[in-house]
Amino acid sequence: MASVLIVDDAAFMRMMIRDILTKNGLEVAGEAENGQAALEKFKELKPDLVTMDITMPEMDGITALKEILAMDGKAKVVMCSAMGQQAMVIEAIQAGAKDFIVKPFKPERVIDAITKTLSN
Repeated sequence: MASVLIVDDAAFMRMMIRDILTKNGLEVAGEAENGQAALEKFKELKPDLVTMDITMPEMDGITALKEILAMDGKAKVVMCSAMGQQAMVIEAIQAGAKDFIVKPFKPERVIDAITKTLSN
C-alpha cells in the first residue's frame, strides 16, 4: 500500500484529500501545514508520494518541492493548485513535480493523478 504525505495550510483541504485517499486504499503517512514542516515530515516518514499545496505560509510549495527533490531525486510530488495558478503550476512541473490537481478537488482526478504518478 502506497503512503502519501499531505501538505496544505488549510486543515479542511488536508481532510478532504485524506478522505479521498483512504477511501481508495491509500495510506496517509502524515500531514504538514507548510513547506518547512513538509521537509521535516518527508525526512522522517519517507512517503511514496507527496501532495503539495502551492500557496502556503513560511515556505511555499514550489520551494518545498525543490528542497524535497534535492534530498531525494526520485521523490514523487503532485502539486495542488487553486484555479488561476497556471504560471505557478508550470514552474512546479519544470522544477520536477510529476502532476498537479486543481481545487476544488474531483476525487477521480486526484486518484488518477496519484495512481499514474506512483506507477511511473
